[in-house]
Amino acid sequence: MQQVDAPAHFKAVLSRFCTGVTVITALDDGVPVGFSCQSFASLSLDPPAVCFFPARTSTSWPRIRRAGRLCVNILAHDQREVCRALARSGADKFAGIDWTPSENGSPRLDGALAAIDCEVEREIDGGDHTIVVARVTALAEHSEEPPLLFYRAAFERLG
Repeated sequence: MQQVDAPAHFKAVLSRFCTGVTVITALDDGVPVGFSCQSFASLSLDPPAVCFFPARTSTSWPRIRRAGRLCVNILAHDQREVCRALARSGADKFAGIDWTPSENGSPRLDGALAAIDCEVEREIDGGDHTIVVARVTALAEHSEEPPLLFYRAAFERLG
């Protein structure tokens, strides 16, 4: 095994871990806000909780934090462009993206596989990212389509 000698090496090794792709959304003073997030996980069954890890440089996360409640949208294989749109910085990320209010009022993206409504419980320092723990308040399943996956810096799909 090699020692961690550079961020590029660290990134190359961890890119071999396949992840699903989500979009974290909320309403900030009635305006939809969100960001693409592949760093997401189930945390606890009792109480139901999830966690995700926004970059400290994110301009969307402070707005979602201020809202206090959010929706985790699990993307389907055909939502690559949705992911790209919500990953952009400084643009109207929601231009051309259809959504409806979730149970807590956050944007639930049309075509997503599932939606998880949450309330922010706490944040933990995670280096260049923040570890967010969120309590699950509502769940919705929408589709049996394959998920959008991210592997070795590219989008993939099952089978």
